[in-house]
Amino acid sequence: MSATPKITINEIRTALERAFSPLSLEVLDDSARHAGHAGAGSGGHFRVALVSHSFAGRPPLERHRMVYQALAPLMGSAIHALNISATAPLNAQRLAP
Repeated sequence: MSATPKITINEIRTALERAFSPLSLEVLDDSARHAGHAGAGSGGHFRVALVSHSFAGRPPLERHRMVYQALAPLMGSAIHALNISATAPLNAQRLAP
């Protein structure tokens, strides 16, 4: 049985940039916060926050599905868990302080 390949933030960033041409993108590795729980060894825990015109007019569930689709080759092996914040530019402006 082979070890699970380690994913890098750059691989996630590249896949999301190709799929969405985001205006802003943040990718954080949260794996250390989840060490020791069941399934933690099967891949990393990541948080992504992106703003893209691709999400305009789409409900949150659809935006999340779009992100999962863009990262499909990495899901279940290199990525164990993913926390997603995906917004359109207009929505992002409303969230700003």
